[in-house]
Amino acid sequence: MAHRPRPGLPPRRSTSRRGASRHLRTLVLASFVALAAACSRSPAPPKPEEVRARIVRLLPARVSDRAGWASDIQVAFATLKIEPSTQNLCATLAIAEQESGYVVDPPVPRLGDIALAELDRRAGEHGIPAFLVHAALRFTSPDGRSYADRLAGARTEQDLSLIYEDFIGSVPLGRRLLAGGNPVHTGGPMQVDVAFAEQFARRQGYPYPVGGSIRHEVFARRGGLYFGIAHLLDYPVAYPQMLYRFADYNAGFYASRNAAFQQALQVASGIRIPLDGDLVRYDGGPAETEAALRGIAWQLQLEPAQIARALQDGERPGFEQSPLYQRVFALAEQHAHRRLPRAILPRITLESPKITRHLTTAWFAQRVDQRYRRCLARAR
Repeated sequence: MAHRPRPGLPPRRSTSRRGASRHLRTLVLASFVALAAACSRSPAPPKPEEVRARIVRLLPARVSDRAGWASDIQVAFATLKIEPSTQNLCATLAIAEQESGYVVDPPVPRLGDIALAELDRRAGEHGIPAFLVHAALRFTSPDGRSYADRLAGARTEQDLSLIYEDFIGSVPLGRRLLAGGNPVHTGGPMQVDVAFAEQFARRQGYPYPVGGSIRHEVFARRGGLYFGIAHLLDYPVAYPQMLYRFADYNAGFYASRNAAFQQALQVASGIRIPLDGDLVRYDGGPAETEAALRGIAWQLQLEPAQIARALQDGERPGFEQSPLYQRVFALAEQHAHRRLPRAILPRITLESPKITRHLTTAWFAQRVDQRYRRCLARAR
């Protein structure tokens, strides 16, 4: 007679079927674990030759020595351990195109006249008669020409930097006039700041033999690209667009984030302050941001000393986690009844002896962003 299961009890399964079911579950679990492990592994980094080939394809057709540019950029990315994504590569190329048009040491129109006018201005600040400056420029420089002749023939910032180095080292008036410091502050294909390059090299190192000084390396393609890429990409941000990195490149680390903080502070306090991204004034000017924060310190439940300490972190990523940052945004959004942006373009007018028209950080960032988008289109 066939076996009938008792009411309320499940039918018995044969031992063979129970074993097969357990084996199937084991296989499924093993497959899931293997798949999860495969997904968690980072993909293998691209080979150097693959990165160089991609850069060559992204460069505009008019650029000469494309292989040389690609090699120097690839070495910088590898040394700095920055992902050579299309976005990062295009951001680098966009800055180089905007700043120099892919010219390693770009010429500056009327550079000699600009330099002479700057020396006259400095002489006036120091109470030195202009005729003494012009007399000193008639001295013979180490290369056999007078300083005046070298200034007249200067075409690039590297030319001018070398003249100033000799002038400071050989002429006592030069040391007094230039305060022992070379007034050429930027150079190379990405117009990177020399002081930043010197500090970065001391802190992080430099992948090439130094030819004379880090200042000299900035004017070379390999050094200008290495330090320019570090300044553009080698710090963490939470920006929704690359546009804000471009603004930071012009205005300083986290300037776009800090300008948004200043905008939120305006909303929270009702006090108008510059939206320049400078939370602390290094030029001795009035600290409008700190003054506005002190005015609402009781609402933020922070002491003035706590506010001052927090503002010192304005060029660090941790500022976003500070109670000051979070409470200012919370108060501002309570007033505005909406979420406020965490990044905006700083409102800064650019000033330099080289600049002859009204330019701003926003203009710079938007021009670079246009070049960046054209590069992305080339990639597609």
